[in-house]
Amino acid sequence: MALACGWDAPARAQAPSPKAAPERVVAIYNWADYFDPRMLDAFTKETGIKVVYDTYDNNEVLETKLLAGRSGYDVVVPSGPFLQRLIRAQAFQPLDKAKLPNLVHVWPEIAGRLAAYDPGNAYAVDYTWGTTGIGVNLGLVRERLGAAQPLNTWSLVLNGGLLNKLKDCGVMLLDSPEDLIPSLLPAYGLKPDTKRWDDITQVTDALFKVRGAVRKFHSSEFIDGLANGDLCLAVGSSGDMMQAKKRAEEARNDVEVAYAIPREGALIWFDAFAIPKDAPHATEAHAFIDYMMRPEVAAANTNFTAYASGNAAAKRFVKPEILGNPGIYPDDATMQRLSVAPALDERTQRFVGRLWTRIRTGR
Repeated sequence: MALACGWDAPARAQAPSPKAAPERVVAIYNWADYFDPRMLDAFTKETGIKVVYDTYDNNEVLETKLLAGRSGYDVVVPSGPFLQRLIRAQAFQPLDKAKLPNLVHVWPEIAGRLAAYDPGNAYAVDYTWGTTGIGVNLGLVRERLGAAQPLNTWSLVLNGGLLNKLKDCGVMLLDSPEDLIPSLLPAYGLKPDTKRWDDITQVTDALFKVRGAVRKFHSSEFIDGLANGDLCLAVGSSGDMMQAKKRAEEARNDVEVAYAIPREGALIWFDAFAIPKDAPHATEAHAFIDYMMRPEVAAANTNFTAYASGNAAAKRFVKPEILGNPGIYPDDATMQRLSVAPALDERTQRFVGRLWTRIRTGR
């Protein structure tokens, strides 16, 4: 007689379901409004890599985050002297240029100048570049200084007689000694990369004398100030001045913003792509940089931001009104008057910091 079974056979083991592929991500830490949003969407659509985009408003914030480590970012965009300091601090990983075929489109002259901060262009690729110069509300300045006064001169800033005439309509200077002091050194026949303390003091003493005519030291508020007519003169980057001009035109408020590169000489600056040493998605970071170096993509970003591109092949796709604007793409003669200012050594940096505090506080 057979025995009855009072239990069920164990169920057959289920085959494990295949794991979903991990989401591909690239985390970008950059200045605000620094890409055409359509290019970010197009990158994700083509590659499947999601873009996480955070912004900062000064290089010091970026530097602090990177030096602390574990920032979580894959691509950052420091300016020249900060790039140099962060390379020295071993904050970046060398670029794998085999993963960057679009480097063939790099503008050799711009790459060559960027090499002052990144020898051999080992760690960074220029994204945008420009100059530091003078932006004015043309109507207000002409009204106070007359039609014959040249606007492409640092005398507008360093000559107290001229600057005081503009005090009532608003003057704002960069709150950045790393940018402002080297920019003004050529006004005294000095090179922007000088490390001589006497040379630096010559500029800071002059700024101290005219500080009473300066409404504020700030590195971004002047954009809206010029655009809405609250300022008549500001010192800042070419790209910021072009943004002010665009906003004034869009507002149709009868404010005409003009930008001039001083004839005595000026600073050329760079914002460059770099990959943090501990980037969690280095492969995706290389893919992102390479995509942004496509000529059509680089041109789209320039057309959106009005910042010159470090991509030579992009020029044929840049809008004529941008490519032909000497404040964005200077002519050859002006380019020869532009200089870089490598990062200061720590001792000189502390010295400049003390001088800058004196200018800011008046003591």
